[in-house]
Amino acid sequence: MNTLLLPRLKDKHAVLTGAAGGIGLAVTAAFLSHGAHCTVADRGEQPTPELATLMAAHPDTLQYVATDVTQLEEVDALIKAAQRRFGPITTLFNNAAVFDMAPLLDSDEAMYNKLFSVNVKGAFFVMQKVLAQMVDNQVKGSVINMASQAGRRGEALVSHYCASKAAIISYTQSAALAMAPQGIRVNGIAPGVIDTPMWQHVDALFARHENLPLGEKKKRVGEAVPMGYMGTPADICGAAVFLASNEAAYITAQTLNVDGGSVMS
Repeated sequence: MNTLLLPRLKDKHAVLTGAAGGIGLAVTAAFLSHGAHCTVADRGEQPTPELATLMAAHPDTLQYVATDVTQLEEVDALIKAAQRRFGPITTLFNNAAVFDMAPLLDSDEAMYNKLFSVNVKGAFFVMQKVLAQMVDNQVKGSVINMASQAGRRGEALVSHYCASKAAIISYTQSAALAMAPQGIRVNGIAPGVIDTPMWQHVDALFARHENLPLGEKKKRVGEAVPMGYMGTPADICGAAVFLASNEAAYITAQTLNVDGGSVMS
C-alpha cells in the first residue's frame, strides 16, 4: 500500500492562528485536505470572505474562533472552544504575527510593544497553553511555530521584527527540549519572502523609507532569491503538513528554512 496516498493528518485536531488569509489560510486548507479537523483563529469578529468560503466547504471539520493572541483570556477561550468542538488538540500552527519597520534611531516604544506583544508574547503563550493542554490529555502532539528568514539575521530597517522572529526560533528550541520527555515535538518554519497580501503593506513601507517606487522593493527581493522568485503561501504547506504528520516523528527543535535558498544553515 502506498501510504503517501493516505490522509496524512487523519485523526489530528489542529489549532491555527493568523488563519484569516495568506499562509495561515493556505495551511488550513492543506490540513483539511489531509484529513485534519481545524480550529482557526484571527482577530476579526467574523471570518474573512476567503475563510468563510473554506468553512462552507468544510462545515463538519472547520470552525472559527475570533481571538486576539495578546489577550490571554481570549487564548484560553480559544483552547476551550477547540476542545469542546473537536476534542483534544494534537497540532498547533502558531502563525499570528504583525509587521512594521523604521530606521533604528526612529523606532519608538509603540512599535516595539506592538511587534513584541503579538509576535513574541502572543506566540509564546499560545504555545504554552496548547502544550499544557497536550500534557493534560497525554497527547504526543506537534507544535509548528512560524519564524522567518528575518529571524536568522538583522536588517537595518526591520530591527524589532527580526528580533521578534529570532525569539521564536529560540523559544522553539527551548520548548522542544522541555517537551521531549512528554513525546511532544516542537519545530519551526522560517519562510523567506512569500507573496501574501501583507506584502503590499511591506512594499509601501520600504518605498517610503528607501525612497523607491511602489512595487520596486517587491521586485528586487524576488529577484534576489537564489531560485529567482518570491514564494507563495502554497510553498509553505508541504513543510507544515510534514511537520504535523507522523512522518516527522523523530524531528524536533528544528526550524526549517522554506525560502528558495536565501538562507543556508
